[in-house]
Amino acid sequence: MTDHEVLRVFIGPDGRGGNLLGVVTTDSSDPAARQAIAAELGYSETVFIDDAERGEVRIFTPSVELPFAGHPLVGTAWHLKSPLLRPPAGDVPAWTEGDFTWIRGRAAWAPGRRTEQYATVAEVDALPSPPPGEGWLYAWAWADEAAGRIRARGFPRRGDAITEDEATGASAVVLTAQLARPLDIRQGTASQILTRPGPDGTIDVGGRVAHVR
Repeated sequence: MTDHEVLRVFIGPDGRGGNLLGVVTTDSSDPAARQAIAAELGYSETVFIDDAERGEVRIFTPSVELPFAGHPLVGTAWHLKSPLLRPPAGDVPAWTEGDFTWIRGRAAWAPGRRTEQYATVAEVDALPSPPPGEGWLYAWAWADEAAGRIRARGFPRRGDAITEDEATGASAVVLTAQLARPLDIRQGTASQILTRPGPDGTIDVGGRVAHVR
């Protein structure tokens, strides 16, 4: 097994939830080798740190490389205490506010993610994992529209072992861009993602992070 650290990202207010993230700092730079490592580790995403000082990172799921992803970048920003990350999508500012680590990205950096609104939280909770169909689905419903609170579930549906994503920052960025308002998203079993529109069409996404090992 490849040496790596494990973080929990987007932890809920009660300390539960959070999406596991593998962090690899020493490995081959070959993309095929990294893809094999990500598949071996089996997390929804694994981040490979190429240059900690410059914030240069690459992100892999068990089956594909991603140019941008929320929970790996929030977790890496917390881990490195870095004000700027550089994934393939572009420069990503990062900062902390209290217990939350924040990053700033763009919905265009997460193409192919379809959002679908349901009438009630119960309908979202009743969905099978994964629902029938193909392609990334972010299923959501208002839990409290006035307060901006949402119940969501994320289904990659890309044919690998990740049938449901516990907490999905990139899809939260896409949904926030569509709704154009701050959101408090409760996803998966117990995770929390906060989002808000940023300057120049960007979206801020933040969450709590903790070290697992």
